[in-house]
Amino acid sequence: MPTYQIKVNGSSKTVDVSEDTPVLWVLRDHLDMVGTKYGCGIGQCGACTIHVDGTAMRSCSLTVSQVADKSITTIEGLSEFGEHPVQQAWKEVDVPQCGYCQAGQIMTASAFLESNPNPTEDEIKNAMHGNICRCGTYNRIYRAVEKAAENMG
Repeated sequence: MPTYQIKVNGSSKTVDVSEDTPVLWVLRDHLDMVGTKYGCGIGQCGACTIHVDGTAMRSCSLTVSQVADKSITTIEGLSEFGEHPVQQAWKEVDVPQCGYCQAGQIMTASAFLESNPNPTEDEIKNAMHGNICRCGTYNRIYRAVEKAAENMG
């Protein structure tokens, strides 16, 4: 089996996995980083969202060979103590209900706000569109993204 050197949350990690192993399973099964969730397995729900070189991407659809020379950030690496403005806004607005989709939602929102720090309501809805919340907390999610944008500005 090939060995891959990957950079996760600022640390270099070595994994022995097949080249077509999804990053989601590398994180969860080989690095014991379970904050990134499995949702659908086909990149449609957003539960497995991570940042790859600062861009929000679905880790279930990325293979380890595709990220070998890139920098990965997971929900565990977004901020050490949950002090990222998006995480703070999530708490302030009390977004989570069951919480399962929240890591993916937060990772999508934080990457979006890095590229668009002053979004309109429509831009927020469009950016968050690909993340499914089975509990239907979309209005709270949108409010939290707005609040995070205010706090980042």
